[in-house]
Amino acid sequence: MCAYVFQSPGKIIYGENSVNMVGEQTEKYGRKVMIITGRYSSKKSGALDKITDALRAKKLDFIVFDKIESDPGVDTVRQGVKIAREKGIEVIVALGGGSTLDASKAISIVTENGGDIVDYESKIPDMEGIPIIAVPTTAGTGSEVSKFSVITDTERKIKMLISSDFLIPKVAVLDPELTMTMSQGVTAATGMDAFTHAIEAYISKAAQPMSDIYAVKAMRIISSNLSKAVLKGDDIEARKNMLIGQMYAGLAFSNSSTALVHSMSRPIGAYYGVAHGLANALLLTEVMKFNRAACQEKFRNIARAVGENVDGKSVRESSYMAVESVKNIFLDTGLPTRLRDVGVDKENFKVMAEDALKSKTTELNPRKPDVKQLVEIYEGIY
Repeated sequence: MCAYVFQSPGKIIYGENSVNMVGEQTEKYGRKVMIITGRYSSKKSGALDKITDALRAKKLDFIVFDKIESDPGVDTVRQGVKIAREKGIEVIVALGGGSTLDASKAISIVTENGGDIVDYESKIPDMEGIPIIAVPTTAGTGSEVSKFSVITDTERKIKMLISSDFLIPKVAVLDPELTMTMSQGVTAATGMDAFTHAIEAYISKAAQPMSDIYAVKAMRIISSNLSKAVLKGDDIEARKNMLIGQMYAGLAFSNSSTALVHSMSRPIGAYYGVAHGLANALLLTEVMKFNRAACQEKFRNIARAVGENVDGKSVRESSYMAVESVKNIFLDTGLPTRLRDVGVDKENFKVMAEDALKSKTTELNPRKPDVKQLVEIYEGIY
């Protein structure tokens, strides 16, 4: 009998106006607060004002570190660590999308454990970092409930995957109102990111019974709400469902893993600056085609989860239905469908494939690839 471990934040608060509870949750962990956020969107949307109002209501002392870029780099993390130490920060409120949450985790861990962020590519932290209250403003990454952080080392042109139980935030606050101002493009890309998390967590070699439950539930919710959220951005019910669905996907992959899509998307982001969710979206269907034969029973279940009627169909036929259905969901988002459309140069495919093959998540893919096969996947969507 196998023994499994399933981990999640100590508290998940969700629903409309739940952002108002950030102050009372934050004060449980300290009074010197660093709000970590992006450069523009949280200010423009009013989300930052809601957070500062909640902290002021509890008379907490806070500073705002608003330097987080898309795909945060090592220098940004170093800058945040320096400020956190100088100010004696006791708790972090991470407000934003996956980039902000990932950077917050990295700043938290390095501040308390010492060293430099690049050390933690291969080193496990010895102790917990600064407690994090995670408040996502996008519905996609699941970073508010996961044990992972992805930080870009621009000098080496790689995205470092950092993993530790100590990276899981103490509290996740999911308020759908904060996602209402996402553009169609961001809604689509982050939604496909979450969809990828759910599918890969389910087919990963590290999947476990509890992660499967959340993965399948996430697929059901996301497949039936993504188009609504993209095409009718003011649909609060769709926004709420997407936020919950991506959280389920986050719980699934944090306790299972991602797989080949993520291995192959990281070089696309590192070399060409393509947003992580968009890179995943471009790759998902093509990688599913590659994996299908290796896990046909699970693909049958994916088909059922995304709304296909597989009754009376063979396992093989049902597995093909899963690929086609996911492809159609992707096409409905209106995202680019070819690598050439997002500035990727095919001359780098071999180098990118070699990078992807070295990734830990490739080892957990249900089918073992070689460099030639990975190049063919890139070529298939060029």
